[in-house]
Amino acid sequence: MRKWRRPPKPARQDEGVMADTIRVKLVRSPIGTNERVRETVRGLGLRRVGSACELKRSPAVEGMLRRLRHLVIEVKD
Repeated sequence: MRKWRRPPKPARQDEGVMADTIRVKLVRSPIGTNERVRETVRGLGLRRVGSACELKRSPAVEGMLRRLRHLVIEVKD
């Protein structure tokens, strides 16, 4: 007997449009900071000094970057 499969979700209207993103780079080491700061660095996807990642701009990401303002910079392309 075949399993019933859910039909594919319709495409969202805002898909395909470039979302507002922010590119950040870790410029200082989180060594010597408290555990919450180190977890926030990892939560943003930053691994080592010099690593960069592109994130979707949201209030949560803005708050994380505010916590790390002494360790990261915003990269302008």
